[in-house]
Amino acid sequence: MSWTDERVELLKKLWADGLSASQIAAELGSVTRNAVIGKVHRLGLSGRAKNPSSSASRPRKPRSTSQMLRMPRPSMRGNTALAHAFDYDFDPEPELIENIIPIGQRRTLLELSEATCRWPIGDPGTPEFFFCGGNSLPGLPYCHYHSRIAYQPPGERRRDRRPLRG
Repeated sequence: MSWTDERVELLKKLWADGLSASQIAAELGSVTRNAVIGKVHRLGLSGRAKNPSSSASRPRKPRSTSQMLRMPRPSMRGNTALAHAFDYDFDPEPELIENIIPIGQRRTLLELSEATCRWPIGDPGTPEFFFCGGNSLPGLPYCHYHSRIAYQPPGERRRDRRPLRG
């Protein structure tokens, strides 16, 4: 397949109309999506109209409340204060109960300090959003309850990733 002047003009028109590289490739025939992207780049095409069908935003899936954050392993980093501050002898998946945060404990972003739990509560886009504000564990950004949610012992993480053998 070669890029004839007619095909290049059609590519420019379809690109300006807001079609995706895949749609353009299908329209042109005998060319891949990557070839279309490469040609668009080489031609220096930019700014294009939004395709009305593609501009309709899809609703986002709600995030799971049990997403885990990575934590440096104290033995590898030499951070013994962190190893002592964080007790690895807890259940890998804490029982998620409704953790009621007292109003007097709640903090805004500007009220957070090293000694307060920085666990976000609610949707940041709403006025009801706040941070836990409880006493954080030494060397960690969260209180004991939220640390149990945020961190898993390294051995438990590895065990969960292994395929089941049957």
